Amino acid sequence: MEPQRRSSEDDDGGERGLLHCWRGYSYSVVPERLLLPRPVLQVALGAQHGVLLVEGGQVYTFGELSWKQSQAFQAAEPTLENALSGQRVVAVAAGSFHSGAVTEDGSVHMWGDNGAGQCGLSGLSCVPNPTPVALLDPGGAQTVPVLELACGEKHSLALTVQREVWAWGSGCQLGLNASVFPVWKPQKVEQLAGRYVLQVACGASHSLALVRCLGPEGVHRPPVDKCNQCNQLLYTMTDKEDHVIISDSHYCPMGVEAREDPPPTQTLKTSPSEPILPSYSSSASTPAAPVPDPTLDLVSGPQDSQKAGLTIGEHPPADSDAPAPSKAVASAAVKSSPYPDEQEVKEYLRKLSDASQAEAKMAAGGLHALKPSSLGRGSSALNSLVASCASAVGERVASTYEALSLKRMMNFYLPSRLEVLSGTADNTAERVRREESVQAKKSSSTGDIHEEEAEGLRRRLSLPGLLSQGRYAVHLLSSSYGPLLSPRLLRKMGRSKTRAFALTPMGGGIPEDQEVFPILQTEVWSWGHGEHGELGHGDNLARLQPLCIKSLNKKEVIRVAAGAHHSIALTAQSQVYSWGSNLSGQLGHMETPSTIPRLAKLSEGIRVWDASAGERHTLLLADGDCIQPIIYYSGQQVKEGQEGGGMEEGEEEKDERAGGYTQQPVLLPFCMNLGYVSSVVAGGRRCVALSDRNVMGFIASLHELASAERKFYCKLCDVKSQVIRPLLELESLSTVLGPMATELLQTLAGRFSMLSHLTGQHAASLTANLRRGRDVNSFLILENSSIFLDLYNDYCSAVGNFFVMGGFHALTKPSLDIFGKSPELLQRLSECSEENTATSDLLVTLFYLPTQHLHEYSRLLLKLATCFEVSSGDYQKLQDSCSKFEALTLQLKRKRKEAEYTFHFWKSFPGKMTDSLRKPHRRLIYESSNKSLTVQNAGRFSVNWFILFNDSLVHAQFSTHHIFALATLWVDPTPEDDSGLHGLKVVTPEETLTLLASSSAEKTKWLRAINQAVDQALSGAGQDAGSSGLKSEPPISRTASYTFYKDGRLKDATYEGRWLSGKPHGRGILKWPDGRIYTGSFKNGLEDGFGEFVCPNKMLNKDDLYHGYWKEGKMHGLGTYRYASGEVYDGSFQDGMRQGHGMLRSGKHNTSSPSVFIGHWLQDKKTGYGVFDDITKGEKYMGMWQDHQRQGMGVVVTQFGLYYEGAFKDNKMMGTGILLSEDDTTYEGEFSDDWTLTGKGVLTMPNGDYLEGSFSGEWGSGLKVTGSYFKPNLFDAEKDKNQAVKLGRLSVRAEEKWKAVFEECWSQLGCETPGQGEHLKAWENIAVALTSNRQQIQDSPETLSRSHSKTLESLEVIPQYEGPVTIERYHSIRLYLIKACDTPLHPLGRLVETLVAVYRMTYVGVGANRRLLPQAVNEIKSYLGHIFQIVRFLFPDLPEEGGLIPEPTENLPDSTQETSTDTRTESPKPGRVVSSSALLLPVLLPRLYPPLFTLYALEKEKEDDMYWECVLRLNKQPDLALLAFLGVQQKFWPVLVPNSLPAPGDKQPVISSTKDACFASAVETLQQISTTFTPSDKLQVIQLTFEEITQEVQSLLKQDFLWSMDDLFPVFLYVVLRARIRNLGSEVSLIEDLMDPCIQHGEHGIMFTTLKACYYQIQHEKIT
Repeated sequence: MEPQRRSSEDDDGGERGLLHCWRGYSYSVVPERLLLPRPVLQVALGAQHGVLLVEGGQVYTFGELSWKQSQAFQAAEPTLENALSGQRVVAVAAGSFHSGAVTEDGSVHMWGDNGAGQCGLSGLSCVPNPTPVALLDPGGAQTVPVLELACGEKHSLALTVQREVWAWGSGCQLGLNASVFPVWKPQKVEQLAGRYVLQVACGASHSLALVRCLGPEGVHRPPVDKCNQCNQLLYTMTDKEDHVIISDSHYCPMGVEAREDPPPTQTLKTSPSEPILPSYSSSASTPAAPVPDPTLDLVSGPQDSQKAGLTIGEHPPADSDAPAPSKAVASAAVKSSPYPDEQEVKEYLRKLSDASQAEAKMAAGGLHALKPSSLGRGSSALNSLVASCASAVGERVASTYEALSLKRMMNFYLPSRLEVLSGTADNTAERVRREESVQAKKSSSTGDIHEEEAEGLRRRLSLPGLLSQGRYAVHLLSSSYGPLLSPRLLRKMGRSKTRAFALTPMGGGIPEDQEVFPILQTEVWSWGHGEHGELGHGDNLARLQPLCIKSLNKKEVIRVAAGAHHSIALTAQSQVYSWGSNLSGQLGHMETPSTIPRLAKLSEGIRVWDASAGERHTLLLADGDCIQPIIYYSGQQVKEGQEGGGMEEGEEEKDERAGGYTQQPVLLPFCMNLGYVSSVVAGGRRCVALSDRNVMGFIASLHELASAERKFYCKLCDVKSQVIRPLLELESLSTVLGPMATELLQTLAGRFSMLSHLTGQHAASLTANLRRGRDVNSFLILENSSIFLDLYNDYCSAVGNFFVMGGFHALTKPSLDIFGKSPELLQRLSECSEENTATSDLLVTLFYLPTQHLHEYSRLLLKLATCFEVSSGDYQKLQDSCSKFEALTLQLKRKRKEAEYTFHFWKSFPGKMTDSLRKPHRRLIYESSNKSLTVQNAGRFSVNWFILFNDSLVHAQFSTHHIFALATLWVDPTPEDDSGLHGLKVVTPEETLTLLASSSAEKTKWLRAINQAVDQALSGAGQDAGSSGLKSEPPISRTASYTFYKDGRLKDATYEGRWLSGKPHGRGILKWPDGRIYTGSFKNGLEDGFGEFVCPNKMLNKDDLYHGYWKEGKMHGLGTYRYASGEVYDGSFQDGMRQGHGMLRSGKHNTSSPSVFIGHWLQDKKTGYGVFDDITKGEKYMGMWQDHQRQGMGVVVTQFGLYYEGAFKDNKMMGTGILLSEDDTTYEGEFSDDWTLTGKGVLTMPNGDYLEGSFSGEWGSGLKVTGSYFKPNLFDAEKDKNQAVKLGRLSVRAEEKWKAVFEECWSQLGCETPGQGEHLKAWENIAVALTSNRQQIQDSPETLSRSHSKTLESLEVIPQYEGPVTIERYHSIRLYLIKACDTPLHPLGRLVETLVAVYRMTYVGVGANRRLLPQAVNEIKSYLGHIFQIVRFLFPDLPEEGGLIPEPTENLPDSTQETSTDTRTESPKPGRVVSSSALLLPVLLPRLYPPLFTLYALEKEKEDDMYWECVLRLNKQPDLALLAFLGVQQKFWPVLVPNSLPAPGDKQPVISSTKDACFASAVETLQQISTTFTPSDKLQVIQLTFEEITQEVQSLLKQDFLWSMDDLFPVFLYVVLRARIRNLGSEVSLIEDLMDPCIQHGEHGIMFTTLKACYYQIQHEKIT
């Protein structure tokens, strides 16, 4: 046998997936190699056959294949299953006598014995070849894809891609609610619907599922405290003098055996039942549970910790309170669905999803979240405590099928605290004895209370790991050794100060993508026959439905396996739990009862990572002392020559008595010859191992990495359970450590837990990789290296912080209490070989131990890398990760050194300062106790001690110290001079120190240290110091926060923002303690640029707000200031005061004194020209001001039509003035007060009579007059003229108005005084203004319309502004001006906007007084002059007012087309006359038109009324009568063809009654004069009207025709009348006043004169 085996090994059958078979465990057994053409990927063994999956997806079978057609087919050699060729199989499974395969697309193929329907094909007793079996969704014909299969003796299970379990075959092990077997068609196991199943396994007649724990989706529903089947309390609570016993040992008699007869209608398939919270009622206090939710009555079975295992198809006993199932269905009011249970399934699922959030919240918030109020129940304190414990603990204790009480099981699995303290490591035997003594009593309420009390000592409440998504929950009352629930402890828990520890991963550092990171928080569910205890529920009863094995919760099971009648669970901590039949020692331990999971007996340090179970044996694959895996066997020895099940029953017993089986797992002696075993499989009596040869050391390295990780995880778990938990549970902990260190310890414990959890996941993933893939691509540590690196970094910081605060030192005394005087445990765990090491040092070493594992990672990754070509991607990946881990190793070593250095520094540092300076994150870098650094010019006896930390530089003197934060510290070496001083200049926001170093080397050392520290403080300490050491110095400009402390404007203010060399510079926020806040830009430490300022007004309890520009710490430039009083100032500031042009609005229109002032300010006061609108009085003043008072020339108009112009003094009308009332009564003379006449004057009546003399009294209230009365009738007309001349003499001249507005524009262009400056600079300023304003607006894009931003873009191109101006250039200038004036962001646009504002402010409202018309017209003209001056400054080659631009001669036609309107009008002229009105009125006038035209209309009111009356009268006449009346020659009368009649060709006379038909197009054209704004546009309309008339006449006369004025005038008069223009007089006056002077004598001039003549003609028509 031996040589044959050898030869088979030497035979080169490849290096991967080598297959070895053997039976039994005796030393004479030699495995035989089965040779296959390709590496084997997976093996499955049945009772007497095996199935192999090889690379490429082919399937081979061997052994007794009785179902093949040839009788009793015996295949010694593996034969290929041809029926599967062409299918790529990814997984195989073998039952006792049938097999299954899953292909790449998720479809299932079954073959073998089908007597019990286990192949899922109806009508066949056996299936010779692989045949497809479909899993069909009940709803439709969708096939459900499958991940893996498991096969038993008479049943099969499939795990689908959706992680649901489907079953077919016979027996209660299906977990289906079936009444008839076999079940031919695969059906879903509803009990597990909605749960995430990770793996399934089948025994001969039982099934196992590995399920992910429910996630923290929260539970908010009334607790259920009674069993829904038998109506007994699910748990009881007995209150003793010093503790509370909570008994949850309810045993439900229902649901033990399955009856197969109930009619299907009554079978309630209540799917996943509710996760139920523990009841808050107790036998010793009032039940506080509310009435259970009616839907809960449907839960027809005992509940379990996460999800109930229901026994279905039960009739409740007659005396039970539970409603009959049929009633339940009715009450659930299911919509008539074909599946009565579907609705409930959904409902339950929905509830489930709400259900587990509370749990997590509870867990996350610890007991803090559980004050009685949060439970919303007015129960007694005890109840709320139990409630809070129960919820926080999250263990939803509920009734189970267990015959054994959970309480006794607890004692079993969880060694009591006392045992641990006394140092007993594995006290299983003692526990078993104790267990047995209680076996008889089924801990019911009649049991001996002392017995319970004794057990109470040993039992604990534990947390189930609700650790679904790798988040980190708070763990209370450790899950290893719980202290006694004494009243004292209960009271402590009731207080909110209870310590809550993060010891269980519940979220936080690790993203647990379920596909990537293995799930450790699992439960094992079992169902089926339980005669041998293989279900693990502590009894021998069968279960029809899956039920959770509670004792395996939180054991981190990652794999389950099922033998014929026993079960195996493998945990992440490499331990093996086994239960079930132990007749042949297959459980690996000899303890009884074997109906609940117990640990297999393996020697210390053996870590099992793969397990498989056969008919009567178990195989374990484990790590030993060397890298190569070792195999253990436990179970029956198989005799040579005794194949399969050939033994008689009696022989079997004899065999067992003769000692033919193992007492505990036995190491197989030959396992080292098999090479690197990657998985083991047991089945029937056979054993199989798959191994790889170690090519280039790759396989060995893989095994070494996985083994190291498993070892490390076990180590971490030991530390967690044996050191951290006992420490955290110490009652005296917080008093010993103090609150800060306690919190740091809890953080540390939490980080440790996260690290441990990640390691466990990584170990599990590496193990899985060994079993199947054995490649490096799926390595988590490569793909997610940042998660590992960050977590180690955080963990190391947490250890360092605790260390620096003296935490480990303070733990010396508590650890004596726990570990005794000789802490061997700590020495063993911390791998410390030295004798007599201090406890605190041991703890430090122990907690820093995990960081050394990083070096292992880098070593092993490098080792793996060497197995690849240097050029390959894998090599690169491994090499990169290796260097990352190596770099972090060095960094963490340095961090540890820093922490140690800092800790020793604090020990020696004077006590008073320590308290204020010692911070967890603060590390010492350097200090000057050796006098290496002193202050320049320090006194002889002064002490100056400098300490550099990683976040600040501390300057300590005798009893005081000052802290300079590093983020706002700049250091520069002072240049070396002859004096030989080695100086450093340290700049902080408020101090500049010159420090002297003792030598040049010290100076360099300090400079480098400070610069490095500053750089790290700025970049976040996570940066590696080594890398930043390369940079010479940190950035001079940075972002930081600082609070000023010196007296001055900034005392106690906090600044947050950009800095430059010790001064705020850039964007930032400055906050004063009194509530003032400045947000905006800074320059050299002062507010400069745009900013917002809030200043609280204490009196009014409101804020002053300023938005605008600043300069050198003061408001300067444009801004808006909203006073708390409600006043708003909008305008210019200078040195923090209102200066320049601005508008002040006070009060709203409905408040006491609303008024608006717009005008010039000087040093915060109204001074210069301004307009004041007093809305309450209804007066408007336009004139000069000084110091807030009206002083100088001015005009006042009132809403009652009074008009005053003249002198003001001290805010009153004083001096010479003119007063007019609405009816033209005029007074000209002296005034002494508002509207008060005093002294000489002339009073003129509307009819021209006047009084001359001395007047006194107030206007309108009886004047006293001494003087003469005149009645000059003869000079009536002249008097009017004179009067018109007088107005305006005493008002402010238009040129004097709004000077500040124009000066502002000039200064924006960079000119000190108007016209003085460089136009090049001006263009630059315009560009800057546009870009900066645009950036500001881009921050709030909603203010910018699309067209506006386009305008801005086009304006950013500077037009050509030098060189001779041609017509073309003139047009481009004109277009540029139109655009520029369109946006307020352009200086010209801003100017126009301001002018429009002041103009409307002046002439709207009360200012609409006809006497102001001349001033309004002059103001517009002065605007034009001022703006034209600016335009000529920007375009210096533009001719002055009245200058000529020559027409280009060669391309005349083009330009004629371009400027058709203008060229046509000025055709006789050789070029274009430049005028301010032609260039600027089109921009300005449309904006000013409404107020101006209103004034014209008021002025011309009388004339227009006469004109309009005449128009209405004459328009009553039909066309012919009117033409005749106006004297139009007959030949010009148009001839109309009526629409109804066809035109016979000759002329037809106009029908006499026709109206508005003649010259209709000309009339229509002329009407457009009202819709145009500028005089040139209005003249254009007149010209077009003339052209229309000419055209019509020419078509009448059918020949060219030249007008004479005599012919033309009557026709045009007709058109004007018919056009019915309402305010024609106003239109005429406006054109006349603002017409371009150069047009007056041209064609347009004549046409305008004609229109004007028509207007006067119509007015006097009634006279003619």
